[in-house]
Amino acid sequence: MQRLRSRQQFQVVMAGAPVAKTPHFALHSTGLAHVRDARPLFPVADTWLGVLLPKRWARRAVTRNAIRRQIYETARAMAPMLPKAAMVVRLRSEFSRKQFLSATSVELKRAVRAELEQLMERVARPESKAPVLETAHAG
Repeated sequence: MQRLRSRQQFQVVMAGAPVAKTPHFALHSTGLAHVRDARPLFPVADTWLGVLLPKRWARRAVTRNAIRRQIYETARAMAPMLPKAAMVVRLRSEFSRKQFLSATSVELKRAVRAELEQLMERVARPESKAPVLETAHAG
C-alpha cells in the first residue's frame, strides 16, 4: 500500500464525489491513470491511500493522530480486498467529545475502526468480498 504525498495527488482524488460514506467519514476514489507534467501521479499499480482530518472536526492533535492511525491500520488489514486505486478517507463530522471523553479511549478507537471497516467494505473488490467455499463431493 502506498501513501498519497503530494497536493496534486490529493487534488485529483478529491475532485470527484465520494464513492462511500458513513456518519463520520467519506471515501473518495479515482483510477491510477493520471499524468501531470508527462509523469504519472501514481507510478506504482497499487492501492494508494491518503487521509484528510480537518481541525474543524477533530480539534485536538491527539485525536487526529489516533484517528489517522486507525485509518492506516484498517486499510493495511483490508489491503487484499481494496481496489488498485487512489483513495482519500476524509473525516466529515465530529466524534462527540461528550460521548468519547478521552481522545485515545478504547471506545473511540472501536467506534472509528468499526466505521472504517464498514466504509472500506463498500469499495472492496467484488471478488474479494465473499470467500469461496469448496465442498467435497461424495462420489
